[in-house]
Amino acid sequence: MLVDEGQPGEVYNIGADNQLTNLTLTKRILEALGKDESMIERVTDRPGHDLRYAVDSSKIRRLGWKPLHGFDEHLVATIEWYRNRRDWWEPLREAAR
Repeated sequence: MLVDEGQPGEVYNIGADNQLTNLTLTKRILEALGKDESMIERVTDRPGHDLRYAVDSSKIRRLGWKPLHGFDEHLVATIEWYRNRRDWWEPLREAAR
């Protein structure tokens, strides 16, 4: 699609236009994991903190792109990906400590 219809040098963000706060996303992750919200540790916000992260996918949508699946479905798939690849990410976590 972008090769045929996109403009060279343009940026095309891919997103499903989900407007979730970081806290809402955290709660959805915990729900998908079957964990309680009591695991959330509330801390003082840092100056200039981000409440959410969003992308504007309007340019790619004008070319006819649209998401094939919903956010929650992909969230569960992402969690499963990490669950099935502990051997990949655990050494990275340990190295970062």
